[in-house]
Amino acid sequence: MIKSVLHRLRNGKHTSASAPTASDMRANRLRELMRNGQDFDILLINVRDFALLRELYGNDLSLEVEAQITMVLKRAVNERLHVAPFCLTLEPGEYLLGWPSQAAGLGDDPRRQHDTAYEIKLLAQREANTHLLRWAGRELDLGFGCARHLAASPQDGEARLFSAVNEARLRAKMRLDLSQLSLSSEFNDILHNRAVQAVFQPIADFTSGTILAWEALTRGPQGTAFQSPAMLFEFAEQSGKLFALERLCREKAIGTLGAIAPGQKLFLNIHPKTMADPEFTHGKTLELLEAAGLTPQNIVFEITERHSITEFALFHRTLDHYRSQGYLVAVDDAGAGYSGLTTIAQIRPEFIKIDMDLIQGIDKDPVKRALIETFVTFADKIGSKIIAEGIESQAQAACLVDIGVHYGQGYYLAKPAAPKPPLALDTTYLLRATQEQARLSTSCLMPIGNLVEPAQARPSGMLVPDAQHCFESTRQQASIVIVEGERPIGLVMEYQLNRQLSGQFGAALYAKRPVEAIMDKSPLIVDEATPVEQTAKAAMQREKIKAYDDIIVTRQGRVLGIVTVQRLLNTLAHVQVEMAKGTNPLTGLPGNVTLEQEVEAGIAAGKCFSIAYADLDNFKVYNDTYGFKNGDRVIKLAAALLDHRVRRHGDVTARLFHIGGDDFVLVCRPEHVERICQSATRRFKRTIRGCYCQEDRKRGNVLATGRDGVERTYPLVSLSIGIMEIGGPCNLLEIGERAAYVKKYAKSIPGNVYARDRRQPLGSEPKPGGAPEPGCQDVPARDAAAGSAGAAAG
Repeated sequence: MIKSVLHRLRNGKHTSASAPTASDMRANRLRELMRNGQDFDILLINVRDFALLRELYGNDLSLEVEAQITMVLKRAVNERLHVAPFCLTLEPGEYLLGWPSQAAGLGDDPRRQHDTAYEIKLLAQREANTHLLRWAGRELDLGFGCARHLAASPQDGEARLFSAVNEARLRAKMRLDLSQLSLSSEFNDILHNRAVQAVFQPIADFTSGTILAWEALTRGPQGTAFQSPAMLFEFAEQSGKLFALERLCREKAIGTLGAIAPGQKLFLNIHPKTMADPEFTHGKTLELLEAAGLTPQNIVFEITERHSITEFALFHRTLDHYRSQGYLVAVDDAGAGYSGLTTIAQIRPEFIKIDMDLIQGIDKDPVKRALIETFVTFADKIGSKIIAEGIESQAQAACLVDIGVHYGQGYYLAKPAAPKPPLALDTTYLLRATQEQARLSTSCLMPIGNLVEPAQARPSGMLVPDAQHCFESTRQQASIVIVEGERPIGLVMEYQLNRQLSGQFGAALYAKRPVEAIMDKSPLIVDEATPVEQTAKAAMQREKIKAYDDIIVTRQGRVLGIVTVQRLLNTLAHVQVEMAKGTNPLTGLPGNVTLEQEVEAGIAAGKCFSIAYADLDNFKVYNDTYGFKNGDRVIKLAAALLDHRVRRHGDVTARLFHIGGDDFVLVCRPEHVERICQSATRRFKRTIRGCYCQEDRKRGNVLATGRDGVERTYPLVSLSIGIMEIGGPCNLLEIGERAAYVKKYAKSIPGNVYARDRRQPLGSEPKPGGAPEPGCQDVPARDAAAGSAGAAAG
């Protein structure tokens, strides 16, 4: 392959009349470097056993591996040297990289050049193995060799290049002696001087919003090649000094952790091979713990699943020994390495840490969500707890809480730091948000913001071909939101774009035109607080061709995300099913189960709210006199009237419940409750008369037989409401007792009345120096002509 490159260099042109190939362009880059008389460094990387890899896994996987390695090699050079290298594939599994020597700034020291080449090799190998483990369950071993091509005349430039490549290839095939690298002495100095730092990242308990534990992480000396923990531990393993480094890291972590609360833990990363280290003894570890005021019950050994466990018998014996002393075990990177669920089931860890690759995008990936749900079920069955790693957004955290994941860790919750940091935010709101979402899922008032998915937002002025490329590279999204700043101005659906470009001249016509030429300039845009039902109605009212276009959701006018019509309709179907489970069949209002959920959720969220207990007086007499059909008519009338008053005088949080028979309960804000009840009692007095015959209406009462069998007159049906307030933690039994007490007082007053409990809100702290006021005071009902009456209880 290198000869074919040199052949292109000699000819100075393509070998065909077609457009230049990638190899042509790389050859041109080499030619340019030699023509400019520049020295340049070359690095040759080979994948050992690449032929075996291709034989075992086929040509398709080997091509994927080659493409991945080419990409990570160029990225590693750029990350380490801040130059853009050329990269040539000499033959399958062998790659040549080069860059101007002066730009890299490595000088003329061969050891420094070899150090840098080794760093690049480790960076690339680690990233490539992350992908190969996922694809094939095995790791790559990369060989490397480096050389410098010195500037020369055009006549002997090709020969010198060929010689430099052969020199690098020969070194790549030789076994590396790490002692020849200056990195080796630098690493030994780090161990000798104990020049590592322990930083700590908290692990949040999603059920309580507190910190379960801190994971100890290691950082090398700043400004050195070993600042990155990946480089530090990779070199330690390659040089056979992993045990010494891990021992130093454990000592630093335990010694600098500081005080922790009872029950909190420290997670220590342990390589499986370390379990076989003779110096990894219980006595030595216990000494460190005692000096720091810790016990084995505070320590969790975190074993990474990215490394294979070869000595199973020794490993399990060692593990059993430490468990018998009280130490706990966690499996790290579950789902990313060798062993999978079988090994996890054999180890039976107390904690399973899910690899961050499975967490990224879980809020919009139903497959990942289903997989994590399976992990949670699996963990429950073997007595483990799930820890989700790499949480980077509120949407991911909320999704994980909703799934039932026990614990979480990631930059969104807190970044690693020393001394150990607190959580960056109050995570209890995640649980509250989930409870609120569960509560709203049975209500028709769920805000559309609960359904938002990330939008693919692009600035105005982008070209149509660029929009097409976005769809090709992101298959999971079918729309692009066009924005000016952060404000949406249009929407491009993939089907819409394809329809425009599928014409005979479509591609040519739009090749250089901005996306504004084809976007929908009037898409459906709603605020995040808009109810789902209202959004669905607006979506279905669009013109037929746009009926299933995505809906743009905003927060304060800025793009928050999109909602697909499919998700919208699925949510509505779910809402209807859930509502049907808990609604009263006569009135369609939610019943006891939903009421209890509403009240408990409000108390858990620390809200102060009012409960109004409404009851119809003399309803049995009416039902017996006018029949069940008319009795149902009165109940439906009361339900409709109360519901109308709630909607008119309350806010979106106010809700009405029908708990059976002629009993209703209203839950709302304290500042709204009296206005609602006053309006309802007045309106009911006027309306109920239409449910009686003319004679009874004129007389103002009903002649009927009571339960004692004696015929007497009874007043018309009236509405009595007892109002109480919740001000803090309390239980449903306490609420029921007080609500019934206040309602009983209201019913003792003739006519349509509401009675308000003037005692301190249930669950609130007593006022300093004060005592509760006496119970119910007899306050006479107001003039019936007013249509309602107010009374005070307490």
